[in-house]
Amino acid sequence: MDMDFSAGEEQWRARLGTLRQVVRQEVVSRQLVAHLPDLPSRRVLDVGCGQGTQALRLARRGHLVTGLDASARLLDDFRASLDEEPVEVGDRVRLIQGDVEQLAGMFAPSSFDVVLCQGVLMYFPDPGPLLDAVGQVLAPGGIVSLLVRNGDALAMRPGLLGDWGSVERAFEGESYLNRIGVHARADRLEDLTAALAEREMCVRQWYGVRVFTDTVASDAALPDAETLDAILRSEERAGRTDPYRRVAALLHLIAERR
Repeated sequence: MDMDFSAGEEQWRARLGTLRQVVRQEVVSRQLVAHLPDLPSRRVLDVGCGQGTQALRLARRGHLVTGLDASARLLDDFRASLDEEPVEVGDRVRLIQGDVEQLAGMFAPSSFDVVLCQGVLMYFPDPGPLLDAVGQVLAPGGIVSLLVRNGDALAMRPGLLGDWGSVERAFEGESYLNRIGVHARADRLEDLTAALAEREMCVRQWYGVRVFTDTVASDAALPDAETLDAILRSEERAGRTDPYRRVAALLHLIAERR
């Protein structure tokens, strides 16, 4: 099964300003800020940073950010965004082009206080080695932010869209064809929590992301500011509230290394 994100890279770039993507980025950012205050400044690694949406926000807040991605094109997008920032923000960011699978060999153990790994695990048939590497480079007491496809609700989107063939496949396995045309894999909360615990990383909080807006069209534009604000408030609240968060398209786990 092909799980190579590069096959869908152009589709990803084309949809960055759409409603689904803006909801994802905004809600994740709001969830993360509760666990990562502005002070003290932290050493942050963004694994698979892409165009740098989350990494750039953390750099603006004073954190020292290293962005790692295999895509030269997405890193160029990140650099273009940095060019529009104050010099002091750009000085806090280091970008590295490299294969995420080589993460453990790139950095010394305990090099970072925070590791972001958002929307990456889904492209690995076996997430174990990457979780091992994340645990290795994360300092004791540091936190990891994982954003994954929710395997416990994999049938929700196709069911709500009336795609019954995909519903049956979702019930039978953990793989799916995502909106950028790439075969990917989902994670179940219980299994991922256990996998992190095996690596001395304890889940402190978890959230749902895109509870209500996952079925909107891939190219849906942003609504007016008032409506968007209402959507984000509703999504943020649902993402921390049962039973809504359990059927979200994505899970956002915050774990701490013992």
